[in-house]
Amino acid sequence: MPYWAYILRSGSSGRYYCGSTDDCERRLCEHNDPNYHGSKTTKRFKGQWILVWRQGHSSRSSALQRERQIKKRGIGRFLVDAQLMESRQRRD
Repeated sequence: MPYWAYILRSGSSGRYYCGSTDDCERRLCEHNDPNYHGSKTTKRFKGQWILVWRQGHSSRSSALQRERQIKKRGIGRFLVDAQLMESRQRRD
C-alpha cells in the first residue's frame, strides 16, 4: 500500500499545510469536511483546501520522514525549491 507526503493550500488565506497519509483523496475530503474534527489545524482557517503537491512512498515511516523534512525546511521554501528542480529537469 502506498503512502503519501502531501501539501495543501487554503483557497482563501493562501496558507499551506503539510501532512502524510495512505489515501490523499480521503484525507483531502476530511480536511474540507466541516463536521470532521480530526484535522484541527486546517479547521482554523476558512476556505477550501486544495492539494498542490504529493509524493508517493513505499512505507509510512518514509512518508513521515519526508513530511518532517518539508516542515523543517518551510513549506513555502520547499515548494519554490521543488518548482526550480522541476523546471531544470524539463530544460535538461
